[in-house]
Amino acid sequence: MNLNHPLLVSVWVFIFCSCSNPSQQKPAEKKQPNIIFILSDDQAWGDYSFMGHPHIKTPNIDQLAKESATYTRGYVTSPLCGPSLASIITGKYAFQHSQTGNDAGNSNRDGSRWIKNGYQKVQPKKSIKKKPVNYLYSKERNDLFNMIKEKFYKNKLLTDYLKRKGYRSFQSGKWWLGSWEEGKFDDGMTHGDYKRKGRHGDEGLKIGREGLDPIFNFIDQTQKDNVPFFVWYAPFLPHTPHNPPDALLDKYIKVAPNESVAKYWAMCGWLDQTVGDLTNYLKEKSLDENTLVVYTTDNGWIQSKKHNRYAPRSKRAPHEGGIRTPIMFKHPGVIKPEMNRSTLVSNIDLVPTVLSFLNVTDEKLPGINVLDKEKLNERETLFIECYNHDILNVEKPTETVLYKVALSQKWKLMMPNSDLVIRDFIDPQANYYGFYSNQIQLFDLEQDPEEKINLAEKHPEIVAKMSRQIEEWWQPLD
Repeated sequence: MNLNHPLLVSVWVFIFCSCSNPSQQKPAEKKQPNIIFILSDDQAWGDYSFMGHPHIKTPNIDQLAKESATYTRGYVTSPLCGPSLASIITGKYAFQHSQTGNDAGNSNRDGSRWIKNGYQKVQPKKSIKKKPVNYLYSKERNDLFNMIKEKFYKNKLLTDYLKRKGYRSFQSGKWWLGSWEEGKFDDGMTHGDYKRKGRHGDEGLKIGREGLDPIFNFIDQTQKDNVPFFVWYAPFLPHTPHNPPDALLDKYIKVAPNESVAKYWAMCGWLDQTVGDLTNYLKEKSLDENTLVVYTTDNGWIQSKKHNRYAPRSKRAPHEGGIRTPIMFKHPGVIKPEMNRSTLVSNIDLVPTVLSFLNVTDEKLPGINVLDKEKLNERETLFIECYNHDILNVEKPTETVLYKVALSQKWKLMMPNSDLVIRDFIDPQANYYGFYSNQIQLFDLEQDPEEKINLAEKHPEIVAKMSRQIEEWWQPLD
């Protein structure tokens, strides 16, 4: 037998290479996960069945929570949608990214008129004329807000990072900062043109309420093109107008104390249905196993039992009702599901957590990768900023800060801005606008989760320590 025959030599070479040490072979590259952000709008942290609500049924979100690393003590960076959503896309606080409020200039539609007029205790109704709703879509408001956008877009966005990694991004739902193009998305729904009622989402606000086809069509195209995707799903749900489908309203009208509460509960159910539509689609397309799903809320909400609006100490407030939200991260086979009811997590952590999947580790961001258990357990304090709805001074957006908040496992310190919150505001209407008390407030959340007993005078050492932490953290650029 001729062992030097060319054919036999080739066979021996093949066998030798095949039997070589597997550790020396180049491993298959791990496929980058698709990413979806589900951002509910104006929802209380306890208004889910998995969080113990006695009447609201959210089976799809419950299932998502079961399959996720779920943190029930999650918090937003601000109890107002504009700055909170801006933190979610940048991974920075409002004093860093500059969108501290929802509108620029003085719309005279909320507490801004009190600031302008020195907080008169009794204001003749005819002395201050509100600007019409048209102001919100005016050239004046647009020009002023453009100055905020100019500051904001100096920051790197999550969409910037993703684009460099080959992702294709889609915007839907609420978006305050102009068009989807300006937000560095590759496609989207929001045009942002004030001449066409562009302010905080416009065409994007149809998502969920009118189905999810724009998202499905986008994802289908990415699969044809074989590229990973990022979807920003920020539906106007359960946000007002509370006009749920009749079937849902009929379900809750039987158990709610009144119609306004029933409508809000039904809106929570409507959001849940859309989450089910989205997760079912991922399964049908065999995309669920390689998709990172992130869930949170932009800010809290407590439905008023008397009016079709939020109650005090919720939206726009530094209290738990305004700033707390469950936060979830799901990635099958990668993130171990757990129901964590104690560890503090913030929406400031979303960007650094996602960047960990992209192997981007050199960015200096204030949040942490929550999948890094060591860093998560080392965290001592979270921080929150509360601002006036209108950015009155676009040259210095942080000027209208109302409260700075430091939050630990046990303690919560609320520091008012004494230049704006100059007294105790006991008028319920003032509370709707985010004005509460000019007193430093310290609460023991373990013993007093409803924040009823101010312990600031009893524990001056805790106040001093957390005040220093706030001073070290809050470093405005303007």
